[in-house]
Amino acid sequence: MSQNLMPPAPDSYTPVAAPAPVRSGNFGLAVLAAVGTALVAGAAYGGLMGAIDYQIGYAAAGVGFLVALVAVRLGGRNPILPVLSAVLTLAGVYVGYVLATAIGVSKNESIPVSELLTTELVNLNRFYIDNIDPISILFYAIGAYAAFQTARKAGH
Repeated sequence: MSQNLMPPAPDSYTPVAAPAPVRSGNFGLAVLAAVGTALVAGAAYGGLMGAIDYQIGYAAAGVGFLVALVAVRLGGRNPILPVLSAVLTLAGVYVGYVLATAIGVSKNESIPVSELLTTELVNLNRFYIDNIDPISILFYAIGAYAAFQTARKAGH
């Protein structure tokens, strides 16, 4: 009984798989898509608040989640995306609050929402700023935090 102590021939080794490629993306496209997502998601948030006359913190977080998800999917691992997502979410939530304010004013004053968002936008914005409440500030923070954390975690 003899044992073969010789190593196997070199061609019988299985090659090691190449490391997964680093996700790189198109930063410009990511920014444009995230801006669009912030506007659309913010408008949906505002429409919801205007329809039910109630603020929902989870919806603000949803705006942030969507903005960050789009930014990271298209922009890859860019370290700027978490901060950018948070800032764009603040803008999206603002759009939502202005739209909700327009819907509320329209219900009470019988002024069309389209007029409030065009010719009366400066006055509508002033009314919103003069009447902002602490819970709204909290929801801005929740949305921005959700965006930042989602982009940070999804980008890794």
